[in-house]
Amino acid sequence: MLPTEVFVSHSSQDAELASRIVDLVRARGIPAFYSPHNILGAQQWHDEIGNALARCDWFLLLLSPDSVASKWVKRELMYALRSDNYRGIVPMIYRDCDFESLSWTLADLQMVDFRGKFEDGCRHLLRIWEIELKVE
Repeated sequence: MLPTEVFVSHSSQDAELASRIVDLVRARGIPAFYSPHNILGAQQWHDEIGNALARCDWFLLLLSPDSVASKWVKRELMYALRSDNYRGIVPMIYRDCDFESLSWTLADLQMVDFRGKFEDGCRHLLRIWEIELKVE
């Protein structure tokens, strides 16, 4: 079953890859909350993030040394881990990092690896929802 909406948690330093992943899932008809695209001027950004965390049913976590050091990524992950509305939490490793410093539970989750070819990471991510990556 496809997600109703995915939440993409990332460090702003990893925005280029996060944006590519958002484009990938949106191109397959999956709505994605991605703060640089979804938060408009004059909005209370922390409220918008909180609302999105409450309504999304999948949590995508882009892991890098920058995201591991981010207090906001940690807060978002802690919310997702405590919430009953997530059907899945998907850690996506982008750069080697001490991801267990975010949560020891991440080691028990299957990682989607984006350290190699982007297409390989995309293929593994989409396979979670039984979507085939067609390279054009």
